[in-house]
Amino acid sequence: MTRLPHALPFWLSLCLPPLAVLGMVQGGWTVALLPLSTWWLFTLMDALTGLNTDNPDPQTDASRLTWHRAITLLWVPVQATLLVVMLWYVPRAAHLDGGEKVALFFGMGVVSGTIGITYAHELMHQTSRLERWLADLLLSMVLYSHFRSEHLRVHHIHVGTPRDPVTARYNEGFHRFFPRVLRQCPQSAWKAEAAMLARRGLKWSHRSNPFWRYAALQAGMLLLALMLGGWVGLGLFLVQAFTAIWQLELVNYIEHYGLTRRHLGAGKYEHVLPRHSWNAEHRASNWLLINLQRHSDHHYKPDRRFPLLQTYPEAQAPQLPYGYPLMTMAAMVPPLWKRLMNRRVKAWRKRHYPDITDWHPYNKALNPVAD
Repeated sequence: MTRLPHALPFWLSLCLPPLAVLGMVQGGWTVALLPLSTWWLFTLMDALTGLNTDNPDPQTDASRLTWHRAITLLWVPVQATLLVVMLWYVPRAAHLDGGEKVALFFGMGVVSGTIGITYAHELMHQTSRLERWLADLLLSMVLYSHFRSEHLRVHHIHVGTPRDPVTARYNEGFHRFFPRVLRQCPQSAWKAEAAMLARRGLKWSHRSNPFWRYAALQAGMLLLALMLGGWVGLGLFLVQAFTAIWQLELVNYIEHYGLTRRHLGAGKYEHVLPRHSWNAEHRASNWLLINLQRHSDHHYKPDRRFPLLQTYPEAQAPQLPYGYPLMTMAAMVPPLWKRLMNRRVKAWRKRHYPDITDWHPYNKALNPVAD
């Protein structure tokens, strides 16, 4: 075990909002600073800072995590304020042309998807009501509130099986994966919540169904965008939301691509193990993504705070060749992605499941979500 990582590097996300303000004020090439920073700057920083294989003591007292936890709480008002300012200012900015305005909200979507949804993911896994509500607020800003239900009620239970829509199938390109999950995930999330209510003897229409809260929060965000920026502001808000969703699903795509749990028969699968998630030990992108790339340990201990997530050797958990920023860009080019990853999936299969000779049932690119 090693010492607890310092909290300060995880606060690098606060360097991004000033870039959005600079883009709004200056226009021109500065509107590209947000995506360039999150994708390319952190890829360069990964190359310079290398890998981090240190494992802090998972039993570290929660009182020592105050400043780590604080960034996830502080980000909510920071992102909300930035979004409100952009919705009010950008539609009225005469010095910005239409392309620059769209580019600014595309960049905002990269931030709200890369940082906002990642922090929402951390918050939704905690037991604190405040943190879960903050997660709901972040997700409502990108009109993807059902992600909380889908992630907690479906993904963590069914990962690596056909019942999990966001486990990317072997040889399934991202451009096929993306429309599939946009269609299947809301359905699976709704069914999971309805089934939980039914087990309590309640109808889907009961007020405790979180989809009512999701709908109210998202409607509020749409109304706020319309009031602040008019129809132009509403359109730009939708650009931001779609970009954030695209960023999220790119990450979902790479996290479990081609990794499947052994089918035991009668619809049962082996327990989730570290080998069922792709990991990346790249230091800088783990600062940006608050250790999301230590994904195997997250599936092992979903409520473990991000500073305490553990990493595993290659023999236990498969490793990506690069951090998430570069790997998500590669996923946008399916031939490049398959060249990078298919041989790694085959090596993973040979290492962990040498007895399985027929992988055809696991290779189906499209599987309906089971009822």
